[in-house]
Amino acid sequence: MHVTENAPLAPLTTFRVGGPATRLVTAGTDAELIEAVREADARREPVLLIGGGSNLLIADEGFAGTAVRIATRGVDMDGTRLELAAGETWSDAVAATVREGLAGIECLAGIPGSAGATPIQNVGAYGQEVSSTITEVVAYDRQLGETVVLSSQECGFAYRHSRFKADPARHVVLRVRFALEDAGGLSAPVKYPETARALGVEAGDRVPLSKARETVLALRAAKGMVLAEGDHDTWSAGSFFTNPVLDAGRYAAFLERARTRLGADAAPPAYPDGTDRTKLSAAWLIDRAGFAKGYGTGPARLSGKHTLALTNRGGATAEDLLALAREIRDGVHAAFGVTLVNEPVTVGVRL
Repeated sequence: MHVTENAPLAPLTTFRVGGPATRLVTAGTDAELIEAVREADARREPVLLIGGGSNLLIADEGFAGTAVRIATRGVDMDGTRLELAAGETWSDAVAATVREGLAGIECLAGIPGSAGATPIQNVGAYGQEVSSTITEVVAYDRQLGETVVLSSQECGFAYRHSRFKADPARHVVLRVRFALEDAGGLSAPVKYPETARALGVEAGDRVPLSKARETVLALRAAKGMVLAEGDHDTWSAGSFFTNPVLDAGRYAAFLERARTRLGADAAPPAYPDGTDRTKLSAAWLIDRAGFAKGYGTGPARLSGKHTLALTNRGGATAEDLLALAREIRDGVHAAFGVTLVNEPVTVGVRL
């Protein structure tokens, strides 16, 4: 293990903000990762786990405790089975499965961060979620003091949620196991309307795996959602807010407010889940509440490519980003009665 005292954390995040950690431990193996967490727990010291840093907003004051950078490596493919070490770069892993002709996560191409973070957020995009292919998660249980294997059902997956997110201090993800599909070089059935339009196919069709991946990468890049060092539209945590999910009563109230505000013919994007719940588009809500692409005048602004991304234009602080996020959250609530919830994990701060 490599240990650094008073270590800067901003360079380890895609927001590029946040103060230092009291101690930063870089763990290159599962054993080192477990040891680092065990030692910090024995000292009753707070622990912050950092993978790709793409879903973290860290306070300007930093983190008073031990930050553990997960740098474990390992990609194991056996037929349609895939096992990834938590520190593996997710976008590289997706590319590897496409090269091997395995379908199931190709539309998750270009998502920044590490493999170990994917079950925590139940990462999803363009019609796919990792919960559809994850079979098991190998984790260190800090409460039991031992390594455990959790089935997909035991992970408690929901929209951008899991048992790991519900109780973040309990488990340290070590490895993630997937069951993919050999469809003869074709993708999984295309589900997302935007992807289908870009591919020129109907929902439910399959396309060559490489074409699916390349199309998604192009869609993401057009929205500033593929990391690029010189592009400040990508100095973000991707989508800052999750898409709200409303029950039937709240959805009816929302529709009434939307049509009062925008006209009787207003047709907000809505995605029923088959029960009494409907998912809305956070990007649509933000835009219709008056926050257009590029909104803001300081170092923290909305992306010039996508209203869901809050970006660091250079020199922004965590408080700059939070002030903008609060303005947008409050503006959307005032306009539509819907409260947006942040997707990135906040460390030492609250929205």
